[in-house]
Amino acid sequence: MTNILLINPNTTKSITDLVLRTAKGFASKGTRLRALTGSFGPRYIASRAAYAIASHAALDAYANDRGPKDVVVLACFGDPGLAALKEVSPVPVVGMADASILQACAMGNRFSIVTGGERWKSMLEEFVAGHGLTSRLASVRTVAPTGADIARNPKAAMELLAKGCSACVREDGADVVILGGAGLAGLAAKLKHMVDAPLLDGVACAISMAEGLALQKPAKASKGALAKPGAVDSIKLSKGLSKLLQSP
Repeated sequence: MTNILLINPNTTKSITDLVLRTAKGFASKGTRLRALTGSFGPRYIASRAAYAIASHAALDAYANDRGPKDVVVLACFGDPGLAALKEVSPVPVVGMADASILQACAMGNRFSIVTGGERWKSMLEEFVAGHGLTSRLASVRTVAPTGADIARNPKAAMELLAKGCSACVREDGADVVILGGAGLAGLAAKLKHMVDAPLLDGVACAISMAEGLALQKPAKASKGALAKPGAVDSIKLSKGLSKLLQSP
């Protein structure tokens, strides 16, 4: 049995429920899934300020969880707090965006990302650049509704999303298109017949990578950039996070 913990670092439980529902559709029979919602911070992450707060919320959710976990999935496409979670977690941590862009590169030469919320364009371009994959990025296209809006009324956004994905292929030269965002979970399957290239679902990418890592059971780094840091002297953090950061 593989135990996967999904952490939604925003505070909208309906998004968490959507991600969990979608993840169950892609998970293997022997995988057990649990999901947590951020206990503070933005309802939805659509700016750098919200992203910074969500990084703290993701760490806090992880630190205060006592359930079994073989792998952690960060269920936000921009992966806020991913490096910090990898640093403190003894088990592998998978980000939706990280898993998606790596799998897109395995499938084609150039990939595009389509998501909701205009500020995500530059944020995701920076994210891809941080991975050294700018030359593989055909484009980032956004639609006017945010991911939260799309999650509330996906039917209203289908035409916009289909147009965006098709433009990535026909105008930008993408071989693969990633439908990014927790609020867009599950929509790739509904749109794939409307787009002339493979569509990847961020949740599906994260779950498949998480299951693969769980099977390998890699050891936690004891040295290097992602080894657990020394004790962090801090104030006014939650009990769980304070304890996690103080432990050797």
